[in-house]
Amino acid sequence: MVVDTDGGSGSSVTRKRADARRNQKTLLDAAAAAFIASGVDVPVRDIAARAGVGVGTIYRHFPTRADLIVAVYRHQVEALAAAGPTLLADSTAPYAALARWIDTFVDFLVTKHGLAEALQSDDAAFEALHAYFLDRLVPVCAQLLDAAAAAGEIRPDLDAYELMRGVGNLCIGAGSNPRYDARRMVGLLIAGLRRH
Repeated sequence: MVVDTDGGSGSSVTRKRADARRNQKTLLDAAAAAFIASGVDVPVRDIAARAGVGVGTIYRHFPTRADLIVAVYRHQVEALAAAGPTLLADSTAPYAALARWIDTFVDFLVTKHGLAEALQSDDAAFEALHAYFLDRLVPVCAQLLDAAAAAGEIRPDLDAYELMRGVGNLCIGAGSNPRYDARRMVGLLIAGLRRH
């Protein structure tokens, strides 16, 4: 038998941690939306307004803009990593899950107004992000490819890194040229994976 000797404060601490995680998620979602709408140089007060918090709250969680950019990037990578297994579990066909995940990946790539440039800067906070991106997302893409290949829906000799690199290359310049439709080109690439 376990006796509660802390008067229930353990559940209070757990609740506070859950609230803190929820608040941080709200901040990160608001920052991501602001970055998409206005780029990574959007004023912090605009992010705070979107999140419904004061500017000081953002600086308490993220002392520098680089800290905020890194946190948003990691938050979105984690959401993309979690989406793969969820799509696979919820889909009737692994190829459909792969196609939806790639579409989400394209969203991730083409909505990063200014993020790519920020990540290329000399700021030390950004150095490990590309490796983190690959470590988290290549295995998810590989799982989706393997499931679709095992179901006989796509060729079995596809490499996750190559596919992601190809999709990334098709997305370059998507926002700067209105005559170029990256989503259409990626759609053609993904359709070409199918076995006919």
